Amino acid sequence: MTAYIYFILNDSKVCSHQPLGLTVLEYLRSHQRLRGTKEGCKEGGCGACTVLLGELQGDRLIYKSVLSCLLAFGELSGKHLVTIEGLNQKQLSPIQQALVDYGATQCGFCTPGIVMSLTGYLLAPEEVGIKTALQNNLCRCTGYGAIKRASLALVQSLEQSQVQSIETLIAQGILPEYFQDIPHRLKQLTQSLSESENGTVSPEFIIAGGTDLYVQKGDTLAESTVRLLNQSSQIKGIEIEGDSIHIGALTTFAELANHPTIIKLIPHIQEYIQRIASSSIRHRATVGGNIITASPIGDVTVLLLALNADLILQEGDNVRQIPLREFFQGYKNIDKTPKEILTEIVISLPPSNTKFNWEKVSKRQYLDCAAVNSACAISCEADTIVAISISMGGVAPIPLFLKQTSNYFIGKQITPETIDGAFPILQAEISPISDIHGSANYKRLLARQLLIAHFSKLFPEFINFKDFYETN
Repeated sequence: MTAYIYFILNDSKVCSHQPLGLTVLEYLRSHQRLRGTKEGCKEGGCGACTVLLGELQGDRLIYKSVLSCLLAFGELSGKHLVTIEGLNQKQLSPIQQALVDYGATQCGFCTPGIVMSLTGYLLAPEEVGIKTALQNNLCRCTGYGAIKRASLALVQSLEQSQVQSIETLIAQGILPEYFQDIPHRLKQLTQSLSESENGTVSPEFIIAGGTDLYVQKGDTLAESTVRLLNQSSQIKGIEIEGDSIHIGALTTFAELANHPTIIKLIPHIQEYIQRIASSSIRHRATVGGNIITASPIGDVTVLLLALNADLILQEGDNVRQIPLREFFQGYKNIDKTPKEILTEIVISLPPSNTKFNWEKVSKRQYLDCAAVNSACAISCEADTIVAISISMGGVAPIPLFLKQTSNYFIGKQITPETIDGAFPILQAEISPISDIHGSANYKRLLARQLLIAHFSKLFPEFINFKDFYETN
């Protein structure tokens, strides 16, 4: 599937006719011969292919660092794509000079991606800290001490405490002068890929953030008919309607974690989200995509299971609603027809006394898939449980709502003896297998420990981890 795509590549207007599912990385290196953008892991894990993507939002031009190996060519329509070549000037920029001054580069393979990530940070420093901005960039030569020192020195020298205008960054030598005219030039672009055109052909693949699909089928998508959901603005965003929270399926992990309503519902969501992929991935991966992928260890899916979310599925004019807990029917088997689109996730606002906790165990503390993850929403009156939902990933072929374990707790007091009585029920309800994340026995142990962790964190006045080592 191809279409004429109009966009700006660095300082040049481009009209290109390429497959919509082609990766931007492949387009840059093979079709534009811009090879400063490096091909590393092609899985979104090394940051060598990082570029900037600018999009007009009202009168503002918003740039984000994105991974070109996970970005569909069709999503460039009407936007500004910036590669390392588009930042180079007659002299080194302050970012490039800082990396040189602090010896933060050796072979140089990773350096273009680091420069792009730092530039993206300076364009929007209020969104993430500088360490977070760089967490997706790997360097196997230098180690990270020099990169960290160079980055911190750069920020201090620029006195970067808030978002600066493009004009200021140009004056500081961070951006070339042509950036000044980009907002006007984007407004003049002819848009070739409308939402209606994007959906006229029955697609072989439907692409949201692409962070999983491009890893699994990246070589196939360029030759396939695709539908790019991000061309539609109708299934994005978070709204409150009555007693329900409506989350558009294209809402990214980052948008979910930064929304005031979600923070109020899950106070520690921003702490949790740091454990889920890198900043670049979190700005691409979508809530709906995490559900549809049906991974048994889907982090956001496990969160939503504990919140008793419903899904809105649509095919043409036909719309239906289904509980998330009934959506998964087997490993990678979901209650959805090929033409249905997940448009919305609906969460009923829980009682005000509801407490929530999320846990994840992985080989690395950050940027790793879970061995076992779990979420728990619980409401109590004094020390008695009146409502509870516990979910767990990595212990079954599907993201699992622990129905029997949850039912066991209803009406019981929060005591070590109560939790101890839940262990046999929990172990009977799960069915982990041994895989690269750990043995089945290890996962059974983790399931037990995470159940204790929920109660010890939410109710430290009643539960202490030591209780389960002194008596068991």
